[in-house]
Amino acid sequence: MNDDNRCPCLSGDTYGACCGRYHSGAATAPTAEALMRSRYSAFAVGDDAYLLATWAPQTRPDTAGLGDEQWRRLDIHRTERGGPFDTTGVVEFTAFYRYPTTGVRGSLHETSRFVREGGRWYYVDGDREANDR
Repeated sequence: MNDDNRCPCLSGDTYGACCGRYHSGAATAPTAEALMRSRYSAFAVGDDAYLLATWAPQTRPDTAGLGDEQWRRLDIHRTERGGPFDTTGVVEFTAFYRYPTTGVRGSLHETSRFVREGGRWYYVDGDREANDR
């Protein structure tokens, strides 16, 4: 993705000024919400390596499970803790997608849990519900 394009997480910033800097390794996400947004963007741009690198080692799968969905929109509903001085955080969100081959649309609602270890935030796991329509 071009650094001048709008960031997929819909923060209003460009990709380079937002999630792109985390994907490239130029910076680390300072909060659980920033990590969640950057992971959403990694799904949108197909960055499997970033998804695995930001997954807590104790729950990390062998593959990130990228599919052929086109991720369209991210709505953040709430956050609990997850600030720069916290060690745990929760982010509840809904992500909307579309399958390009079939046109089927859907959404993924998740309450994600995060942990900060060694000064870095990691995704641990989440309670999720997917709905195709």
